[in-house]
Amino acid sequence: MIPGLMQTAPLLISGVLTYAAQAHGSREVVSRRIDEPLWRSDYAGLARRAAQAAHALRRLGIKPGDRVTSLAWNTHRHLELFYAAPGIGAVLHTANPRLSDEQIVYTINHAESAVLFFERNFAALVERLAPQLTTVKTFVMLSDAERTEGDAASYETLIAGEPETIDWPVFDENAGAFLCYTSGTTGDPKGVLYSHRAVVLHAMAGGLNSAFGFTAFDVAMPCSSLYHATAWGVPFSAPLCGAKLVLPADKMDGASLHELIQTEGVTFTGGVPTIWTMYLDWLEKTGHQPDSLKKVVIGGSAVPRAMAEAFKRRHGVQVLQIWGMTETCPIGVVATPTPALAALGEEAMDEAIWTRQGRLQFGIELRVETDDGQEAPWDGETSGALLVRGPWVVQRYFCKDQDAARPDGWFDTGDIATLDANGFMRITDRQKDVIKSGGEWISSIDLENVAAGCPGVKVAAVVGVPHPKWEERPLLVIEAHDGADVSKAAVLDYLAPRIVKWWTPDDVVFAAVPLTATGKIDKKVLREAWRGHLGGA
Repeated sequence: MIPGLMQTAPLLISGVLTYAAQAHGSREVVSRRIDEPLWRSDYAGLARRAAQAAHALRRLGIKPGDRVTSLAWNTHRHLELFYAAPGIGAVLHTANPRLSDEQIVYTINHAESAVLFFERNFAALVERLAPQLTTVKTFVMLSDAERTEGDAASYETLIAGEPETIDWPVFDENAGAFLCYTSGTTGDPKGVLYSHRAVVLHAMAGGLNSAFGFTAFDVAMPCSSLYHATAWGVPFSAPLCGAKLVLPADKMDGASLHELIQTEGVTFTGGVPTIWTMYLDWLEKTGHQPDSLKKVVIGGSAVPRAMAEAFKRRHGVQVLQIWGMTETCPIGVVATPTPALAALGEEAMDEAIWTRQGRLQFGIELRVETDDGQEAPWDGETSGALLVRGPWVVQRYFCKDQDAARPDGWFDTGDIATLDANGFMRITDRQKDVIKSGGEWISSIDLENVAAGCPGVKVAAVVGVPHPKWEERPLLVIEAHDGADVSKAAVLDYLAPRIVKWWTPDDVVFAAVPLTATGKIDKKVLREAWRGHLGGA
């Protein structure tokens, strides 16, 4: 082997910001804020304020490798921290405010953060948690001096007067940059420590046509939370491609999202299905159209076909599924079209796009493994455990080097999936959610997707409930739209021609469907709440 003779400049997050400020400096960054007017700036302005924040962090004593925590929404100040903290070699822990108090305290203490940045509307939460935060020395409210409350420092006061330029340090690209914790549905949340190299490679891949396909003419509005796996990398992919960035803060209701889409010309957005259920319902009730919107990427859980059809048929918006995990930074696959699918015709292409989580992306390897440890054929039929590996996939958790992946790099996602000849992956269930009835498997995801198309259904959730004869049987939990007249009989009549008979749920119940901290259906809570419903326990 002969060494290459090319330069070896490290891939650092500061490089993304420097490039955006130079190549797309006047491209806008627009942000809602908490109880403050809309913020308008650009990538050059983002670079100036991130430099100020970086100087302020150093003044607070933050050194390379130190952790700082944010409890924040999708705002420009949070975005500034996305570049400031990693830029000086520190690690930004993006705490998830939707976790329980106990879990939030656990993650901040486990990260050993010295500084906590938080939004104004988290003041009561922080006051409640502060006595339990053993390592935090400085509390900073992400607000101006006038609106800052209590004993916290004001973010605007903190960075005021600091230099607007900085010589970003150069260091090993494998250094930690972001610390994201899993939602912790079983046991304590696990820390996933993203490296600069992983984040930059992920950002470059995210902008490709096989993924989000950003151009400098796009206007991107991430509705996936900045605290959840860095909002699918959009805060880095968009600047790399010169796309305008619109940040909605915590205003995810239909009217608020539509206002930004219309006034800012949003062409791209993405988030979990629950957001788009509410938005589509709002559009239906008001008769409005999202004029500029071209593409919605949906992840977190499977996209109901009815949702994809509503966006396309009624509003002319393309829906793409995405699959990933905190452990994959998070892009794993994206359901973008290919010439091979287009050749099958529009209807067949839509079927492939809407019923599969996505296709193989450069940088990610996929493997479906059968029970005997062998690789399943890529036939679209043979299912097994889904394994992934690649440069932005976790190797070890941030917990005394607890292994996450196998020695050969393969990480078991916990999903059951198939792969087809075109490289499209389809999740058939989570390993813990698949329903075994009379020795046969029932896909809870497939049942949910069909049930979600029933008129009046807002959210459909299926869990396996213990049964004295069949081991498990499916129970369908429906959360209906407000004011909708939907009954058990109507739901079962809707399902009958669309599923095999033995998949028919043994009962349909109507209740609020609990969600996890990342907006997914909380199957653990549902199973516990309804475990004795069919007489099996």
